[in-house]
Amino acid sequence: MGLLTFSINVTLDGCVDHQEGIADDETHAHFTRLLDKSGAMLWGRTTYEMMEVYWPLVANGEVEAPPSLLEFALELETMPKYVVSTTRSDFPWTNSHQLVGELGAAVQELKDRTPKGVLVGSGKLATELDRLGLIDEYKFLIHPMITGHGPTLYQGGLPSTRRLELISAEPLSNGAVAMHYRRAV
Repeated sequence: MGLLTFSINVTLDGCVDHQEGIADDETHAHFTRLLDKSGAMLWGRTTYEMMEVYWPLVANGEVEAPPSLLEFALELETMPKYVVSTTRSDFPWTNSHQLVGELGAAVQELKDRTPKGVLVGSGKLATELDRLGLIDEYKFLIHPMITGHGPTLYQGGLPSTRRLELISAEPLSNGAVAMHYRRAV
């Protein structure tokens, strides 16, 4: 059974807006390494739709991009991608699949059949999965900025506090810090 890891960019004040943060070679290399070590991606429909309009074009050479973005796009292109959606069932991007059934059971089954683990990259979906006790690890890239706006990490709230155990903290030269936590027992 693989681990379910929530990974996302977040500012010091908790903002997870995809337009905030440092989008440089080092950041993309960080996320490329995460993809390479994982067996699948899991997104909500909104995140999937945001990703599908750009990254396949980069991977196919239709959009010119620096090597770090191309490497990320190519890794993402081959990665199995699972989408949680009740409003859409057609996901044409390569290796994309709708995750069907009751959320908790479907995600547990995905974890069970993905030994390299599953990365969750959607904030609202991660909140729901955390409520169900399914998230095993957290890999946040903390950006050195305060945005003063949302959306924010876990803005939907949790029923109780989550205690985490620090596994590693790796500063990047751009000022961001890659934080790796495991759910404390």
